[in-house]
Amino acid sequence: MSLATRIIGIDPGLRRCGWGVIDSLGNRLSFVGAGTIKPPVEGSLAERLTALFSSLGEVLDRFEPEEAAVEETFVNAGARSALILGQARGVALLSPAARGLPVAEYAANLVKKSVVGTGHADKGQIDLMVRTLLPTADFKGADAADALAIAICHAHHRVSAQRMRALA
Repeated sequence: MSLATRIIGIDPGLRRCGWGVIDSLGNRLSFVGAGTIKPPVEGSLAERLTALFSSLGEVLDRFEPEEAAVEETFVNAGARSALILGQARGVALLSPAARGLPVAEYAANLVKKSVVGTGHADKGQIDLMVRTLLPTADFKGADAADALAIAICHAHHRVSAQRMRALA
């Protein structure tokens, strides 16, 4: 009898970092938990990144996922915003990797296509499809919905991701 694989999806951000945890057993997906981390907006960048790292660590300790998936961020803003978001994304990658978890990365368009069927889906479509695919899901906000969508995407693509890591 095979056991479900617990997956955490992380939608990185320094103001709001979404996380979503699911169990995946074959084609069956089960909702485990989701939420949004909101590091303090005051303090130095280092302090804010530390708060994000600490909060993600608490989520990882609480839910004990076996695999992680993080969205590759597309930034259409200025260089400073891109740099800050990149640093938050670094923390999102580091937090599970430091615990020995394999971490996959997915482009936003692939996440949307995997969950909604089109790479240009809007936030409302993502929310609706996540709730359809995970009927017991209890979450608030687009960041948590996006994180669950990232976890769902990984559940669908994890075998391919494992092969790519093995080849690297």
